[in-house]
Amino acid sequence: MPDSPARQRPLLPLSLALPVAALAALLMNLSYPDAAVWALAFPATALLLVALIGRRVGGALAVGLVYGVIFFGLLVSFTSRYLGPLPWAALSVLEGVLTAVALILITLAYRWIPTAFPGAWARLLLLPAVVAALWVGREVFVGSWPYGGFPWARLGMSQAESPLAPVTSWIGVSGLSFLMVFLVALLIQVIRERAWRRPTALIAPVIVTVALLITPLFPTTVTGSMRIAAVQGNGPSGYFDERQPYSLIDAQTDATEPLYGEDVDLLVWPEGSLDFDPFQSDSLARRMSAITSRIGAPLLANAATEREGLFYNTSLLWTEDGGDGQLHDKRHPVPFGEYVPDRAFFNALAPDLIGLIQREYTPGTNPPVIDVDGVRVGLAICFDVIYDDVISEGMAEGAEVLVFQTNNADFRGTNENLQQLAFARMRAIETGRSVVNISTVGTSQIIRPDGSTVSSLDAGKAGALLEDVELRSGLTAGVVTGPWIQTLLLWGGLGALAFGWLRARRR
Repeated sequence: MPDSPARQRPLLPLSLALPVAALAALLMNLSYPDAAVWALAFPATALLLVALIGRRVGGALAVGLVYGVIFFGLLVSFTSRYLGPLPWAALSVLEGVLTAVALILITLAYRWIPTAFPGAWARLLLLPAVVAALWVGREVFVGSWPYGGFPWARLGMSQAESPLAPVTSWIGVSGLSFLMVFLVALLIQVIRERAWRRPTALIAPVIVTVALLITPLFPTTVTGSMRIAAVQGNGPSGYFDERQPYSLIDAQTDATEPLYGEDVDLLVWPEGSLDFDPFQSDSLARRMSAITSRIGAPLLANAATEREGLFYNTSLLWTEDGGDGQLHDKRHPVPFGEYVPDRAFFNALAPDLIGLIQREYTPGTNPPVIDVDGVRVGLAICFDVIYDDVISEGMAEGAEVLVFQTNNADFRGTNENLQQLAFARMRAIETGRSVVNISTVGTSQIIRPDGSTVSSLDAGKAGALLEDVELRSGLTAGVVTGPWIQTLLLWGGLGALAFGWLRARRR
């Protein structure tokens, strides 16, 4: 292998790089549900990196825009289901722009790192590591800003049904993203450097590939089981659904009736399963108490609640004696869905759309966990499943099983529920916990800690799941080290890029 740095010119002319970026976006979208061809994430990543190598800032921005806007436009097309093209286009363009800006750093890494460290092994190992760290940094950036971010499209999450998923139980989702990009970038460098001529240069990609494919699940300890009933009422829970008073609890009650007489430890209803705040509606409270009395188990339900003049998206545990005081409020309300940031500004731009959102939900601060007869149950409400902090806090609080309540009614007929279900599956694998993922309209599933499905309810149908759900204790390495690995990759990638820039200037 030559020891001089590779020539700093694009591998592809811009006229070819742009359609290659578009192809990368198409393939990357297919790696997520509902197609879920997980292997396509690798060629998609490779095509994008090849299109970025050697570009100037303007060219990298153009490549990133084509990739980002097309990818997010396809992935989140479900947002246009009821509100039309404007919100979908706005989200796609915003995420595309943020992606494009962040991808510039990867282009700069390909320019500066080989100049700063001209050795062949630095180009083979250090450069791919920096590129992969910057990729994770981009995911962290897009997933945390603005307005709390949108971590919907992390590369590792595309692997929920692949043999690579167990890796997350050791190093978290960001760690898996890093290894995937590192492997792809490493193989690109092997080809660029013609390193296949030296067998020792192939050791690293072989080791990474084997590690990705054969890593077992991190061990956790079985502590027993809980008989959980999860009910999908398929009621009119969408934002634009026509409904009468009590139509939501009516639908949930009807779907619950076949469970009466069964042995149940916990009855779970989805997000948006109650028509009113049960703490302010005596009639609703009485009906909930009657249901818990008849089934002989506490009810975990969800409603919009008001406390001290503030509104919350609240999961609450209810017994035959009423609410027992255990509440969890959604930690990350959806901007422009559950509240409007900078309302005056956006109302001036789209008053008809902004005017639809009258209620402003407040972010919750209480722990995402409840106690059911000594069993700690971790919670996440709807899109909170994609936020690491909610899952990590529930695990730190001793959760032995995870329950995810969601309302997918506004996305009927799209693949949104399948994407969200894949994220729930990855959380089961990452945490080593069983997951009960219950939706108002489906798809609902009970998932084992290894990611396999115990039982399922199809979308658009009312029904109930009843299973002895395995309980486990012990934190996986992915839960413990995942946040630290993510932070290390974020700042390590930026630090390495900055150091490479300083060193390259002096050469």
